[in-house]
Amino acid sequence: MQKAIVRRDTGENSWLKRYYLGRFVFSAAWVALAFTVGKNAPGVAAIMLILYPIWDALANLIDGQRTGGLAHNKSQLFNFIVSVLTAIAVVVGLRSGMGAVVVVFGVWAGLAGALQLATAVRRWKSFGAQWSMILSGAQSALAGVFFVKMASGSHVSAIATVAPYAAFGAFYFLVSGLWLAVGDARRRSKAVAP
Repeated sequence: MQKAIVRRDTGENSWLKRYYLGRFVFSAAWVALAFTVGKNAPGVAAIMLILYPIWDALANLIDGQRTGGLAHNKSQLFNFIVSVLTAIAVVVGLRSGMGAVVVVFGVWAGLAGALQLATAVRRWKSFGAQWSMILSGAQSALAGVFFVKMASGSHVSAIATVAPYAAFGAFYFLVSGLWLAVGDARRRSKAVAP
């Protein structure tokens, strides 16, 4: 019985490492494109702004399913729903201007941050190494308030506003993935030590 539990936890831990590092790679690539291509090509920026919450929705859906199912992971189920609705709201907001898109991202950042925080707190008991995700969730919620305030500016650029936010998210996912990897390496070295 004990061996089955350890094997399951190791598999979930391995999944979380890959998940966090995969989210880092996507976010880092998105940020690089935002600061290079997106800032000079409004059409590309619009597509990127729609794709970012779609990616978040898919990532939450897959992670929730891989770690016990969405019925067990309510915060990820809600995050999936909120992210899908955000992608739709971005499409609508693009017709009204960049200020509207920044407001949409602000509301999304606040809600998604709170849900990410809830997921990290729930995972703390099983996996540890969630302090980075807790910080990320809290910072996302605060960024949401900042976005809404910025949206009233006369020349606000949605891609330039969202890119630094995405960069911080990438950093937190990298830290979380590496932290889990270091923890695994320590456990393996203790198991091998005489």
